[in-house]
Amino acid sequence: MNSEKLANGTTTVEVQRTRHILGLSGGKDSAALAIYLKDQGRDADIEYFFCDTGSELREVYDYLDRLEDYLAKPIERLSSGRSFDHHLKRFNGFLPAPHARWCTRVMKIEPLEAFVGTDPCVSYIGIRADEHRQGYISHKPNIKADYPFIDDGIVKADVFRILEDSVGIPDYYRWRSRSGCYFCFFQRRDEWIGLAENHPDLFEQAKQYEKVDPETGKLFTWVQGMTLNEVLQHKDEIRSSAANKRSTKILAWQDRIMLENEDDPACLVCTL
Repeated sequence: MNSEKLANGTTTVEVQRTRHILGLSGGKDSAALAIYLKDQGRDADIEYFFCDTGSELREVYDYLDRLEDYLAKPIERLSSGRSFDHHLKRFNGFLPAPHARWCTRVMKIEPLEAFVGTDPCVSYIGIRADEHRQGYISHKPNIKADYPFIDDGIVKADVFRILEDSVGIPDYYRWRSRSGCYFCFFQRRDEWIGLAENHPDLFEQAKQYEKVDPETGKLFTWVQGMTLNEVLQHKDEIRSSAANKRSTKILAWQDRIMLENEDDPACLVCTL
């Protein structure tokens, strides 16, 4: 518990101090928010944290190191204390999915709430003024959300400018639209292909989690209705379809990110 003692005549009153926190996912928006607040001199009391599943892309860890240097403050690495494989066993081998996001709850949100405890807390969230998504990752009454980008009218172009003028853009955006675990089930099929090409070792590890029920033939896979091997087998078709949906040929990676769907259903704590 964080508190301060104030002298009131002969009486000492203990006042609980409000903490200010900012979660970094390794993504562009939370990074830009941290830099934005620092450059404005609004970072004096901010504690930075990152909820580490142990399964993030290597580019994410590299980017956090760059951010730490720029912010001149440590980024607290939070953890559930257990590996993904441990939690997978807890959930009877059922892979996380959009309708059952146990990975976010036990490996991201619970470590955050333990970090805050019962302290009154303001959490700064990197949702931009040009986004249509809303929401917050914790429902604890002592944690209040604050949205500086919304308040100040900061949009996606501003975020890129902030990053390009400081620490640069995370390297994985060359082939992926989100931060988070290498096996994130919110990845599009063409992003799984990007994983196979950029991190073949991680792609192989992700394949090991997929199973087929020998009795029913039901697939337990990262991509609905397809194994990762099948994704690779249909690589050309998948990439052609992805390009057609964007109504464009191959773009610079900055432009590709600019075209991403703003109504992204992915977990905020993982992707902002």
